[in-house]
Amino acid sequence: MSEILTFPFGTVSIHDFYMVAKMNEGVTVDPELNSILEDISKTHFKDKNFVYITHRVNSYSVDPNIYFKTSQIPNLIGFAVVLGNEIRLDNIEIEKMFLSKPFHSFKSLDKAIEWAKELNPNS
Repeated sequence: MSEILTFPFGTVSIHDFYMVAKMNEGVTVDPELNSILEDISKTHFKDKNFVYITHRVNSYSVDPNIYFKTSQIPNLIGFAVVLGNEIRLDNIEIEKMFLSKPFHSFKSLDKAIEWAKELNPNS
């Protein structure tokens, strides 16, 4: 199963046990935008565990306070960030402090998907 949803802020692809978000250049992920992403997860992963993967191919900002609410999604079992740019790794360490779910960064989308499979062995 794979479905691609397109929004003014970017795209979200839905898969069996994970979703991949690609934000557009210059977007700020704030509580309002985060609510849209939460609604997507409630709709597509209503009764099953999933991993959220953000594929950071563009430069954008994240309000770290959104992670407090994101941490409350009961069936979110992991959060992955895919980036190839070492400079942005400093931001990842800050973001990790705000999320109380497994959080990992990767240099490739394939590695993030492998990790999602490990977290969700029934996938």
